[in-house]
Amino acid sequence: MQGLHLKYVNETYDEKGVLKTYSLNVPVDFNFGYDVVDEMARLEPDKTAMVWCDENGAERIFTFAEIKKYSDKTACFFKSLGIGKGDMVMLVLKRHYEFWFSIVALHKLGAVAIPATHLLTTKDLIYRFNAAGVKAIVCTATGPVANAVDEAQAECPSLSVKIIAKGKREGWYSFTENMEAASENFERPREVQKQKVTDPMLIYFSSGTSGLPKMASHNFAYPLGHIATAKHWQNVDPDGLHLTVADTGWGKAVWGKLYGQWLMEAAVFVYDFDKFVPADLLSKIEKYKITTFCAPPTIYRFFIKEGMEGFDLSSLKYATTAGEALNPEVFNKFYQYTGLKLMEGFGQTETTVTILNWKGMDPKPGSMGKPSPQYEVSLVDEDCKPVSTGEVGELVICAKGCKPAGLFSGYHNDKEKTDAVWHDGYYHTGDTAWRDEDGYFWYVGRIDDVIKSSGYRISPFEIESVLVEHQAVLECAVTGASDPVRGQVVKATIVLMRGYTASEELAEEIKDYVKHATAPYKYPRIVEFVAELPKTINGKIRRVAIRDQSK
Repeated sequence: MQGLHLKYVNETYDEKGVLKTYSLNVPVDFNFGYDVVDEMARLEPDKTAMVWCDENGAERIFTFAEIKKYSDKTACFFKSLGIGKGDMVMLVLKRHYEFWFSIVALHKLGAVAIPATHLLTTKDLIYRFNAAGVKAIVCTATGPVANAVDEAQAECPSLSVKIIAKGKREGWYSFTENMEAASENFERPREVQKQKVTDPMLIYFSSGTSGLPKMASHNFAYPLGHIATAKHWQNVDPDGLHLTVADTGWGKAVWGKLYGQWLMEAAVFVYDFDKFVPADLLSKIEKYKITTFCAPPTIYRFFIKEGMEGFDLSSLKYATTAGEALNPEVFNKFYQYTGLKLMEGFGQTETTVTILNWKGMDPKPGSMGKPSPQYEVSLVDEDCKPVSTGEVGELVICAKGCKPAGLFSGYHNDKEKTDAVWHDGYYHTGDTAWRDEDGYFWYVGRIDDVIKSSGYRISPFEIESVLVEHQAVLECAVTGASDPVRGQVVKATIVLMRGYTASEELAEEIKDYVKHATAPYKYPRIVEFVAELPKTINGKIRRVAIRDQSK
């Protein structure tokens, strides 16, 4: 291990080896492409950077020297098309290895990468192209998304360059042919030599659980914020192989498949698949001897329900989770089988890991953990005053004086929405939680999602965590429904497991189950069975849509 990340971080530990203090050194001209990828190619050219395979049996292994070579060739190709500093370039590349070549190339060019999902429709693309002023798109040939791009282009005057990967298409440049033909000799452009770490580097469209998606903008310091993500939460091993389950269209991909991992000199494993099959993923963990693993609780839930017994998971040394309710049953069963305690974390598209169970902590099942040493995190009331232990408050991150590395710069071209969350010297996350006497944080929900019933404040997250432990529940959403007496009552909207049929008897059984598993006032007085839940384009449940239906 070269200790590359140590030039960017100051850390101290107590006598037990637990992290005590933490701060970052951020060079004024830091660029992940040159300072991490190219530097690793110089220090350890033959070290594995990425192991990639797909569901058809294809496999590629890339060293850091090869990532440098292919990102340089890609940068030369992009530059020949007029892509340069500040240009907006959308990447719709699923889990193809071309994503890594492209995003590193864009960093080297000083362009702004906009990763996006292949599930976008023509309408979605028109909005995104015009909102961001997208100049170019690099898109997968698989699936219908390229058709949607062509349909959208007529209404998007800024879009002038279309590049297709994994195939050919009329009116598009072939990524493979042009990248392979491009020169390996890429020199840092003069305008990028003048690049500042505060320049925009990356934009993600937020999930948009209400209203149109916002554009969360990150600058060139953002990758350094993920040292804590990879080192102190995911506990990646420079000699191991890390797998985070995420499509490259979501922010979680750069949390777990790029920045922090390569800063920590760890190889990433990428499984390029379309349909999630638990047994397939478990077999990949076994075959490739994955050492550290990160996935949302749903993945672990499917592992347990499908059965892990037939797989050798002994290579796993550490497992983390985030994104939704982690119920104790999943925590306990995964621990029984693997001997690993799931280390939960919390963050947003706008941040790096913000609350976490870091190495050396004893996790409490269902708790997000404690604040990242990278941020000064507080819980405040509606007047921005600190709340007491056990009291629910909004999670805020202190940004007085200067913005911490890893925290977003604001919402692109939207001062009003930026000012709505950046005020009083804090970034207001819009998420609520409470802190116990040991300093552990427990998630409650989005501010608008908290249910107020008969004077009680009820966390939908907590009730959902109980509901998914019932054998009949596949997934669920808990919301508040208007009530003339209580103000609101708890409503559970449920998708049933295969083999179960909706009935009044089952609804009553589920109500009783919750009533006995938590405080009686929290049980759902209304239970509705549905075929599917309304979700955002990236799979988050749209509780606002369910609330609107209940009005």
